[in-house]
Amino acid sequence: MARGAAKPKKEVSMEEALWKSADKLRGSVEPAEYKHVVLSLFFLKFASDKFEAQRKLIAEKYGEKFLDNVAFYTKDNVFFLPEISRWTYIMENAKQDDIALKIDTALYTIEKANPSLKGALPDNYYSRLHIDTAKLASLLDEIDKINTGDTENDIIGRIYEYFLSKFALAEGKGKGEFYTPKCIVNLIAEMIEPYDGILYDPCCGSGGMFVQSMKFVEAHHGNKKKVSIYGQEYTNTTYKLCKMNLAIRGISANLGEMAANTFTNDQHKDLKADYIMANPPFNQKEWRAADELVGDPRWDGYEVPPTSNANYGWILNIVSKLSQNGVAGFLLANGALSDDGTELKIRRQLIENNLVEAIIILPRNLFYTTDISVTLWILNKNKKARVVEENGEVKRYRNREREILFMDLRQMGSPYEKKYIELTEEDRAKVTGVYHAWQQEGYEETYQNVPEFCYSASFEEVAEKGFTLVPSRYIEFVNRDEAIDFDTKMKTLQAELKELLAEEEKSKADLLAVFKELGYEIEL
Repeated sequence: MARGAAKPKKEVSMEEALWKSADKLRGSVEPAEYKHVVLSLFFLKFASDKFEAQRKLIAEKYGEKFLDNVAFYTKDNVFFLPEISRWTYIMENAKQDDIALKIDTALYTIEKANPSLKGALPDNYYSRLHIDTAKLASLLDEIDKINTGDTENDIIGRIYEYFLSKFALAEGKGKGEFYTPKCIVNLIAEMIEPYDGILYDPCCGSGGMFVQSMKFVEAHHGNKKKVSIYGQEYTNTTYKLCKMNLAIRGISANLGEMAANTFTNDQHKDLKADYIMANPPFNQKEWRAADELVGDPRWDGYEVPPTSNANYGWILNIVSKLSQNGVAGFLLANGALSDDGTELKIRRQLIENNLVEAIIILPRNLFYTTDISVTLWILNKNKKARVVEENGEVKRYRNREREILFMDLRQMGSPYEKKYIELTEEDRAKVTGVYHAWQQEGYEETYQNVPEFCYSASFEEVAEKGFTLVPSRYIEFVNRDEAIDFDTKMKTLQAELKELLAEEEKSKADLLAVFKELGYEIEL
């Protein structure tokens, strides 16, 4: 490199940039609170940018006399923002001592002016935090740099999940506050095709399933108005995030009257959904008391799910909500495929009732908060032969009542952000192509079992294997133990270990810096 030449600027992901800026709040708020501090400010920036873009459009198309006409904003699902709620006003006052109050006032004013945001935004939050003005101003400067024009992703969900991952040990693992990556939501949507009817998510989190599902409908020239959305969320802060996330995208949804436990306070008791998409908490313990929900109608015809693990409670809740031709795609930890005892009895009942259509093992490292491999279940209430028209296309389904399709995607996916994996559009097209070919008449010519990828198992095969749904019990695998490239394997391990050691050194340096800042420097 020539002397004096500028070094290439290192690209930093949006999540990483926000973390670094939020980390400046250290000492003012608890680290686990960072995500809530950041997300409401991000919402303010997002809403304001959309408002300004619409304002410019109105001026060009209709003239300046219509700039303050609320209807010209709401017709395009854009929030009308009074001047004191706009990002420009916040940034002009970012270094004022009362900036926290101004942020609270902005959020309150937006919620009051836009009924769809009722209950979504924090109330008097920033004033109560007593954040140092300089630190809050620094955070505002960082958020000001973010391009909010990324409409392809569930941005709020992504950011929320990233912050959650920073505290996975303390608050994330076991609580199920998972953001489902876009590639997985797209895979589920592309498999169950939620074009027309009621879409339900019993544990909707920050609303990512709904955001990406609507994008799927749009991408396939469907009509979003033909899809009615219902959801429920247990955690109040996440419930607010979901309302916020959907509102800024103009997506109408019935999330119930409040944040509530789906099992003990079902907000949609009589709902029958045409499509269900969900990512329930993995292996949720003690989800009900021993004598609680024993006679719940959601278990009718099945064994009562055990108190030790909620996996089959979620499955039966989903089954109970399916309409006559309803189909569901949801994620569970792999243990649910082979659990014994009561779970085995329920699993056998599901298989005997011809509800299980497909079981798909996903690659590891798809999530921010866990690196385990998980399973995508597809349940279908009607696996009989029938002819239907979906989004203008006639499909001829064959009878699949005594069959289950198993797929293993663990050799698929591409790396991103160093240590994560995502399923590419090509990966998903391959998977959904196989799945839909298997469903259709004439599948003998378009579908075939492929070693290490897919296998269509008969009911008799599943019964013979004790009703386990572990794909590797059915899909043929090639033993490659003798062909392992030792040098390549060791170099991979070497790179991974180097990264771990570097992270450890950084954590140690951060810890020493904290003690030094507090006046208790540690000499090594």
